[in-house]
Amino acid sequence: MIRLIIWALLIYIGYRIIISMTSAKGKTDDVSRVQCGDAEATYRDPVCGVYVTEKDAVVGTLDGRRHHFCSHSCLEKFQEQINHKSA
Repeated sequence: MIRLIIWALLIYIGYRIIISMTSAKGKTDDVSRVQCGDAEATYRDPVCGVYVTEKDAVVGTLDGRRHHFCSHSCLEKFQEQINHKSA
């Protein structure tokens, strides 16, 4: 019985990994903004994927486009990624 539970858990984890990998490939939008009804607009952090509000976000600008980050460390990681791509 325990083996059956372990196998079911492993299959479920594998399924979730495959789903997360395939859904990430379909996203091509660099900047995501979501607003529902009267709720405040949220922005997706391009580094870690966390959604943040305008007032809580750390904002960086690249080529005239604003990017919203959840923390200064994500902003620094983004800048490092840009520097590595341009080098």
